[in-house]
Parts: sequence; C-alpha cells; structure tokens
Amino acid sequence: MIWQTARFPIDLARPRVMGIVNVTPDSFSDGGKYTQQDGGLARVFERCEQLLKDGADILDIGGESTRPGALPLPLDEELARVLPVVRHAVQLGVPVSVDTYKPEVMQAVLDLGADIINDIWALRQPGALEIVAQHPTCGVCLMHMHREPQTMQVEPMHGDVVTQVLAFLEHRATALVVAGVNRVRIVLDPGIGFGKTVEQNFLLLRKQRALLTAGYPLLAGWSRKSSLAAVSSTALAAVAKLDVADRMVPSVAAALLAVDRGARVVRVHDVRETVQALKVWAAASAGV
Repeated sequence: MIWQTARFPIDLARPRVMGIVNVTPDSFSDGGKYTQQDGGLARVFERCEQLLKDGADILDIGGESTRPGALPLPLDEELARVLPVVRHAVQLGVPVSVDTYKPEVMQAVLDLGADIINDIWALRQPGALEIVAQHPTCGVCLMHMHREPQTMQVEPMHGDVVTQVLAFLEHRATALVVAGVNRVRIVLDPGIGFGKTVEQNFLLLRKQRALLTAGYPLLAGWSRKSSLAAVSSTALAAVAKLDVADRMVPSVAAALLAVDRGARVVRVHDVRETVQALKVWAAASAGV
C-alpha cells in the first residue's frame, strides 16, 4: 500500500509515525513551546530535526490551534508562522505535511515543496478541494470534524458515530476522486476528539476496522487527547490543564491499539516513545 505524496511515495506496509510540529502559542498540548517569538525559530527547526532523529517518518507542521473553542487565525498570521518552518523542513529529506484548512496556505506551502495537506475540514472550505485537485501528486489527509472548533464540544455528535464518520469520509474521498485526485493520494482520519464524546472516541477505536471498508489508509491522531486522561486517571481527568508528561503513556498505548486495528499512520507528539513501542509491536506481530 502506497500513499503518494508530492515528492515521496510512502510505503505503508510498515506503520508510519507522523511527528507533530506545532508553531502555535495556544495549542492544548504544547502551545508556546515551539513558536517564533523571542528567537524561537531556531527552536522550531531543532524540533523538526529532533523528531527525525527520534524516528519520525513524516513531519506535520501546523500554525493554527484547533483545540475546542479556538478562534480562527488570520491568514497573514498563519502564513508568517508556517512558511519559514516549511522552507526549512522541505530540505530535511522527508515528507512534509501541513495542517491547514485555508486554501491560500495550501497553495503557498505546496509552492514551497510541501508534500501533504492535512485538513481538519476535509477540504470543505471554498477553494480548498480545487487547490489539491490541481496539484499533480500531493498527498491529502481528510479528517472528520463535527461542527467547528468553536462549537464542536458544545454539542457533540449523536447517534451511530461509526456509521456517520465512515459515511462522511467516504463522501469526501469520493468528491476528490471525482475531481481527478488519484485514490493513492488519499488518507482518512476519523478525527478523534473533534466533536465527539469520550465514549464515542473509544467506540471509534474499538470499531476502527469498520472504517477500513472505505478502501483508504487510515491515520489515527490520539496523541495527548483529553479522552485519554479521562479514562487513565480520575485525578488527572479532574485537572483542567494536564502536564503533557502525564499523557505520554496513554498516548503511546492508544497509538499501538490504533495500529493493531489497522491504522497505517499515527500522528504523535512523543515520537521516540511511539517508535520504540511500534518496534515491540512489530516484533510480536512477525509471522502473524
């Protein structure tokens, strides 16, 4: 199974680790840690390079927080945050993904050599689908999100979440194929935490193989999500702002479970620990 991206065909026979590079002051998990303020651009570059040393197969760069309640970021500010990091990352010899829903940002980063567009809106913003369709080879990740970041947790989903998520992702993938995008460029993401309850998130994990019936590779993004804290410790769940260290072990566990249920890409903050755990999983799975 190959995920075709702009510069790299990614072989998904082995599960791939996508390392998160948040260039945001307000991300729920590492906001402000890797920003460009106070000479921090060098720290962002170091973050990219460290993730590769830790074993990341893909870098995923994002300039706008999508935490529940987050306000939209002005276009010029997102471009100012993201473009310098993309310019650096495309020189590192690995696929570069950009987490954005704005078509103007998509075009700008593809012009710089980015390989993948990772869109929480699944290319539903006006003009976004056209940008990807007009590019000859870039990869794309389509994510399911209920409502929008400002309102998604105010009124989470109702009903059969697995069936609804599957139908949505199939519909969006079909829209791309109709627009001329080759199927091998498309990966799907069920959108853990994006307008779903704790119970719904874990139902998606438990029944994740049902999402594979769409016929596309699956990306799982469980890293540091609040649902993990909610089930791993009642004491932690009561804390409004958790120390990220307390989310690492549950995050690695969720990534392993997702891979064991068929995910081919995991999007994570803790790359080194996830890579190590996946090596154990691979050794245990050999010959199965």
